[in-house]
Amino acid sequence: MAVSDQPETVIPLHEESLTFDTRRVERSRVRVSTKVVEHERLVRQSLEQEEVEVTRVPVDRAIDEYPGIRQDGDLTIVPLVEEILVVERRLMLREEIHIRKTRHTVDVEQPVTTRSEEVCVERIDASGTASADTTVQPEE
Repeated sequence: MAVSDQPETVIPLHEESLTFDTRRVERSRVRVSTKVVEHERLVRQSLEQEEVEVTRVPVDRAIDEYPGIRQDGDLTIVPLVEEILVVERRLMLREEIHIRKTRHTVDVEQPVTTRSEEVCVERIDASGTASADTTVQPEE
């Protein structure tokens, strides 16, 4: 018998294949909220003040030339000169203006309002139950 005379036998082969997909499943949510918190604070600061005292000093003395403005420590002297007629013309120092500056420091306290934010984080599970709040405060 020849090989071609035999009927063909077909053996079916089977193969399993795997297919998969991903999907999002919500297990919980997070709610984040912020709020502004005001803090009253007492601020201390040194402030400088400067005062000026003006004194008129009569001189009534004859001079030969115009004197300029001069400094004597913290005192500024501004001469006021007047020409007077005599048989000849002379400069007469009528008065001087003495200006003295004094400086002193004053400590003041002033209430000041500052603001900061706090964050509240709340976890909500799939059943809708909220877990305890976690409040985060800013570092000072």
